[in-house]
Amino acid sequence: MRIVVLIIVVLQVAVTGKLNASPEQDAKTVAALDTKYQAAVKANDAATMAQILADDFALVTGRGKVYGKADLIDSARKKEVTYERQDEEPGTQKVRVWGDTAVVTARLWIKSMQGDKPADYKLWFSDTYVRTRAGWRYVFGQASLPLPKAESM
Repeated sequence: MRIVVLIIVVLQVAVTGKLNASPEQDAKTVAALDTKYQAAVKANDAATMAQILADDFALVTGRGKVYGKADLIDSARKKEVTYERQDEEPGTQKVRVWGDTAVVTARLWIKSMQGDKPADYKLWFSDTYVRTRAGWRYVFGQASLPLPKAESM
């Protein structure tokens, strides 16, 4: 009987991907995943972005524009933006975990070219991740308006 119970527990862990990770371990996992996502955006790595983003993902900008997964993947594939910087500023990332939901906040420095338009600004973002059977997925993001230069230092 003990063997049957052990097999059931092992199968449940394998299916759910949940090995009684502590909130601290979940926070580390999500922090690394979000950093990986930011690097994928910087490199226009559509394949990595597609793995991390949930199919029903939404990003809302500070101006109220909404982008879905397909929008971001398509932009990366077309290399519409060339990034010199797309980096979370050291020491600003904070991950908060509530069960199977985690929210990452950080200040992001973006320095890029879109066509002939240069951009160089910082903003705050909140990225929401949800634990799924396939692991953590990025489901919702919200980005602030660019910060005034004096506040972004």
